[in-house]
Amino acid sequence: MRPVFNFLFSIKTTLLLLAILGIGAAAATFIENDYGTSTARVLVYYSWWYIGALFLAGINLAGVIWRYRMWRHPPRFLFHSAFLLIGIGAATTHYFGQEGILHIREGKSENRMLTAEPYLQVTIHTPRGSWYQEFQKDFSAIGDNSFREIILFDGGKELTVQFVDYKFAKKGRATMGLLSVKVCYEGDCKVTRLVGRRGGKGFPKTLDFGDVKVTVEFGSKVVHLPFALKLRDFQLERYPGSMAPSSYASEVTVIDPKSGNFDYRIYMNHTLDHRGYKFFQSSYDQDERGTILSVNDDPGKWPTYLGYILLALGLLWNLFDPTSRFGKLVRYLRATAPFLALLVILGTGFLPVEAATPSDFERYLPGYRQGSAATAGNFGRLIVQSPMGRMEPVNSLDTQLLYKLHGSLSWKGMDQDQVLMGMLSRPELWRYARLLKVKSPKLRKVLGLPDGEKYAAFADAFEGKKGYKLKKYVEEANRIKPGERGTFEREVIALDEKLNVIYMVFYGNLYRIFPMPGDPHNTWYNPLEAMQKFAGKERATVEALTRHFIDAAAAGDWQAADRMVGQIRHYQQRYGASLIPPKEKIDAELLYNRLHLFPRLVGLYLLLGLVLILAGFAEILRENPGPWFRRIRLGAGAVLILLFALHTFGLGLRWYIAGHAPWSDAYESLLYISWSAMLAGLIFFRHSLLVLGATVMVAGIFLFTAHLSNINPQITNLVPVLKSYWLTLHVSVITASYGFLGLGALVGYIVLWLFILRNPAKRPQIDRAIRRLVAVDEAALILGLSMLTVGNFIGGVWANESWGRYWGWDPKETWAYVSIIVYTIVVHLRLIRRWDRPFILATASFLAFASVIMTYFGVNFYLSGMHSYASGEPVPIPGWVYAVTVAAIVTILLAWPKRDLGPVLRGGSSIKSPERFGKEV
Repeated sequence: MRPVFNFLFSIKTTLLLLAILGIGAAAATFIENDYGTSTARVLVYYSWWYIGALFLAGINLAGVIWRYRMWRHPPRFLFHSAFLLIGIGAATTHYFGQEGILHIREGKSENRMLTAEPYLQVTIHTPRGSWYQEFQKDFSAIGDNSFREIILFDGGKELTVQFVDYKFAKKGRATMGLLSVKVCYEGDCKVTRLVGRRGGKGFPKTLDFGDVKVTVEFGSKVVHLPFALKLRDFQLERYPGSMAPSSYASEVTVIDPKSGNFDYRIYMNHTLDHRGYKFFQSSYDQDERGTILSVNDDPGKWPTYLGYILLALGLLWNLFDPTSRFGKLVRYLRATAPFLALLVILGTGFLPVEAATPSDFERYLPGYRQGSAATAGNFGRLIVQSPMGRMEPVNSLDTQLLYKLHGSLSWKGMDQDQVLMGMLSRPELWRYARLLKVKSPKLRKVLGLPDGEKYAAFADAFEGKKGYKLKKYVEEANRIKPGERGTFEREVIALDEKLNVIYMVFYGNLYRIFPMPGDPHNTWYNPLEAMQKFAGKERATVEALTRHFIDAAAAGDWQAADRMVGQIRHYQQRYGASLIPPKEKIDAELLYNRLHLFPRLVGLYLLLGLVLILAGFAEILRENPGPWFRRIRLGAGAVLILLFALHTFGLGLRWYIAGHAPWSDAYESLLYISWSAMLAGLIFFRHSLLVLGATVMVAGIFLFTAHLSNINPQITNLVPVLKSYWLTLHVSVITASYGFLGLGALVGYIVLWLFILRNPAKRPQIDRAIRRLVAVDEAALILGLSMLTVGNFIGGVWANESWGRYWGWDPKETWAYVSIIVYTIVVHLRLIRRWDRPFILATASFLAFASVIMTYFGVNFYLSGMHSYASGEPVPIPGWVYAVTVAAIVTILLAWPKRDLGPVLRGGSSIKSPERFGKEV
């Protein structure tokens, strides 16, 4: 019995169970992507083996807490026990709660809820009465689904329902199941096919057995609530001039004979709670005359929430506890090198009318460049309405356009407003402007560019009567799957997109600067649309303003052009004043665009990070580093503080302009992760050149990634569900954790290189440096894991308060869970004696970051889900992924022969007794 006890309550079993849970969940995301949610739940999430592993993990955790008397250390006991409480709450919700959908049309009452889970429902009709029986069934597109159910009715008569076949159909993200069953009564068997799915009502089929008729149905079942809801009015608000919803709400009346009737307004993040049921605004009918409410009966809410609170308190307290592993690492680092520890951180136109030649453009350009600056600046202060309804200065649109076309904010000494105003006013000349960089030699040849010329003009893509030179190549490239496209095909498609943007600029199609008078939707139009849609005096005014402005700018009459800009501004104030942002916000956005801080910080971070890493290696390789290393550290610290202040200012400015925290999309969250990594380095690791360099390099890499071509840096409006304070807490904490985990990965990689350089006989200082760096690595991982865990559970609260469920096994949620498991394993490897080695921790911390990359990027582009950006064919895997993978494998193999180095904190690696556990872990 004791061997079983020791095995069940051992740390090795803990790590084994965590590995099973993590690998299973990771595999399930790919199963779900290919075979649908039901298959993933049947094979993994709701399978006997996965629920069994979760149950054993809970038993194991309880046994470890008891066996090693963890209550002697309150912080550790608190957050470990919190997981047990969360598990109890989750099990209560799963097994005793209810979840479904309530659909109501305006003016109608409804008390029928459709369950989220699918059922096989059987109704037997006989002359003596009817009998109903249901079986909760979900089916997998792969594997064994067989079942045989026996139903007794009418005094002992027997009916059997047996599985025959199940087929899975997927169209886009919508899935449907085709279930074939065999129904037998008194030797007579009939096979029927049922169409149904999770979350949708099935289509019943009736089978005739003479006096007995059997109706079978597969799909979600109808549940009658003890009260009804009447939809008095559904209200949808859109962002001005767009189809994007800003918010939606349901004005309902609760009809309850027991407690009385009352009115209530349900909207996103504002739920109706009545008699144990919570109603969440989920969606709406396309005609905007009906609402779809999520319904949730959650008996496990309070145990779960209490567990979340204890978890956060315990993890926070653990960072302050001097007897914790984190506290010991801090003391070790203080003893071996200066180290300051902050224990808690949240770280965040018109068509050409006459022929022109390239020489005409060259003669025109100097005069335009010299005279247009002031007018272009005034033009940039006009307000334009984006397709998503955001009101912004024209300068913001010009910034996005020129950066997309040319990759910078200036061209030949002209800023973005000058370039775009020129394209609007003289398209026949600007078609010769060489704005578009072409990397492919083959594409340069197709365009007919002169030898040595790397930039193409709009005119280069066209050739007299032959028309568009790229037509054939674009068609061929689009027929190739994205994953199979080569460099030439990808560049052809990108260039074709840029040429289309230029064409729309020439027409003025992108400049929605004229508000329609009296429009209830507050739609603004571009000049040509306004001339077509407006009527009477307003149409004449728009036409006159547009033509006079274009004529004046084309002729170089800048005083007249300025007057026209002023009159356009007056028109905007007259008909669209309610939408125009305050002058302070316009000025702030113009400053943000002009500074262009984040792209400029990329090179500075990467260059400074590389210099610091090289200096750090040089310092380690010298037995007695000279005083100039200290000077480098002080100088670099001053520069980094300045760069960090600029980074912080940029984030704050973007927050003020957007009106919401700057981590609501991929671009903003990358900015925030970079910021948190810098903050971590400056506060925690500023006294180590190598670690500080690694921190700056991590910040630079994240910032560089934010400016890749497939990530949109545009400031946008929030979708309704993101208008929640829980979003700010969830995203700020969880994305900041990526900065610490990224730092741990890079420090781990640097440690591997130090292992390669080890020579204990000649360079003992390298071994000392490895131990210090591994301590830094472990401290960063503990901080990152704590924040990742708390941030993930805050996300569960947000989800439950916004749409009535903590967890939906969405791929992004699941991979965040996998990342928590991965890093939990990494930070607990030291508890097994022979795994408590710097080489193992460095390797594990480096490789573990792959789970974060998968969470942040892989899910977004390769798996479908509510957090995903994937649509259609997945984008190709970048070449650098393969290069980094090979480099990682080679580095680990080179470091392997010199891996024999003892633990950082001796005597604290393994658990032999409760007393030792209490004192040393």
